[in-house]
Amino acid sequence: MLRNFLLVGIGGAAGSMLRYGISWLLPRGMHGFPWSTFLTNIAGCFLIGLLAGMMPGNHWLRRTGWFLLGTGLCGGFTTFSSFALESIVLTQEGMSLKAAAYLIASIGIGLVFCLAGYAAALRMN
Repeated sequence: MLRNFLLVGIGGAAGSMLRYGISWLLPRGMHGFPWSTFLTNIAGCFLIGLLAGMMPGNHWLRRTGWFLLGTGLCGGFTTFSSFALESIVLTQEGMSLKAAAYLIASIGIGLVFCLAGYAAALRMN
C-alpha cells in the first residue's frame, strides 16, 4: 500500500512538473483562449487512453505502472481543475461563447483522443 502511494506521488510530481513546463512553452490565455491547459488535457486524455489500452496485455502496467503512470503522471499532468476555473473566468469576463467552445472542444476532443490512444494500444498488442 505504501509502495503504491509512493509511486503515485513520484508520478504526480513528474506530471505536475511536465504540466508546468508546457505552460512556459504555451503561455496561458494566448489570444484569449487557455491553450496550454487545453493542449495538456488533450495530451493527457490520449496518454491515459493509451495506458488503459495497454494494461490488459502488460503485467508491469497492471501491477505497478498504473500507479506511477496512470494515477500519478496523468493525474498530476492533466489540469481539469484549471479547466473548470478558466471556464468560469471566461464566462465572468463576458466571453461566454469562448467558454462554451472551450468546454465543448475540451470534452469532445478529449474523448476522441482518449479513444484514439486506447485503439492505438489495442493495435500494438
